[in-house]
Amino acid sequence: MINIILRGCNGRMGQVISDIVKNDTQSQIVAGVDLTPKENGANSYPVYEHLAECGEGADVVIDFSSPKGLTELLNFCREKKLPIVLCTTGFSNEQLAEIEEAAGEIAILRSANMSLGINTLAKLAEAAAKIFEEAGFDIEIVERHHNRKVDAPSGTALLLADRINTALSGEYHYTYDRSGRRQARDPKEIGISAVRGGTIVGEHEIIFAGRDEVIELKHTAYSREVFGTGAVQAAKFLAGKKAGMYDMQGVIGA
Repeated sequence: MINIILRGCNGRMGQVISDIVKNDTQSQIVAGVDLTPKENGANSYPVYEHLAECGEGADVVIDFSSPKGLTELLNFCREKKLPIVLCTTGFSNEQLAEIEEAAGEIAILRSANMSLGINTLAKLAEAAAKIFEEAGFDIEIVERHHNRKVDAPSGTALLLADRINTALSGEYHYTYDRSGRRQARDPKEIGISAVRGGTIVGEHEIIFAGRDEVIELKHTAYSREVFGTGAVQAAKFLAGKKAGMYDMQGVIGA
């Protein structure tokens, strides 16, 4: 049984993870941390405002909160020698350096997207890109999200582009907007387009377009549960691991 401390437990994703773990026979949440209170009994585990108040024994921390409390999180986990599944995004360069430093003492898994499907898609895209590059295929990524999402392109679209570009020796550059250009497409570019509308949870499509044929790899998230499922699987994977930086490729066995 993997014992989890869930930071950001009263947020939207925290509650999704709580529901997932209720039905999981291999893990349990022993404590939660959140600055926003909920009614008594809303959670099946004790909830604290600060990590330092947690006295429960745990094997791993899942963090789905915000970058603001990063130092508190890292210090607590260093002291307790606890691995961290870091699902929070939006860190500054200074904070990313802080995370890298902490990984010298504890295991940290960080990913722009916790979905098992997205991370498998990235692996498939790497293999496909190596094959299609030699045949001169163009590469485009189209992502679609709900109308409340403020950043574009999505972090996941950039994750996919980076994985493809790394597989192609980093020779490609990214193009986000062609409206102000009147020129032919550069063969060494990856086009990234963003669509915003309705309540779309998340869609990511990778297009390999060649002469007289098109191959499309696509992932659709129908609920946020896919990210919670990935986070719980990551916690199981990370528990007991030695210090270092990890990613979701280890979770999917790639």
